[in-house]
Amino acid sequence: MIDAMTESWASSPAVRSVMRGNRGRDTRPEMRVRSLVHAAGLRYRVSVRPLADRRSTADLVFTRAKVAVFIDGCYWHGCPEHLRPARTNAAFWQDKIEVTQARDTRTDAALRDAGWASLRFWEHEDPRDVAGEVVEVVRRRSSRYAPGGFTASE
Repeated sequence: MIDAMTESWASSPAVRSVMRGNRGRDTRPEMRVRSLVHAAGLRYRVSVRPLADRRSTADLVFTRAKVAVFIDGCYWHGCPEHLRPARTNAAFWQDKIEVTQARDTRTDAALRDAGWASLRFWEHEDPRDVAGEVVEVVRRRSSRYAPGGFTASE
């Protein structure tokens, strides 16, 4: 049997356990925003690829309005306010965050080129503000949600 730590990026079994426990979807900030957007009458898809040929998945996707919403974690995406450099394996984690930021930039550009709006928010932002901006952009881009464009029978 091969020791999992021999090939691991983690500095210890405890760190590996914590990192593996991080959620990729349905995080608390994401759930709060989804709840508020839903309460505003908008319907969306969760954790899907807006562009089939790209691996990136958005947290909320409004296919008709072509709006992709990303709620980025402060650590993983390098929030300028909250990122604290790792003390162990610092170069590894810095490189990983830089790769993530470059991927985010490429994803935003691909979405823009395909006619999509890409909305990015930090996990620490007020969910009410985030949801308000999402609702505004989706309604502006979609006749379905424009005043008079949505009926309860839909």
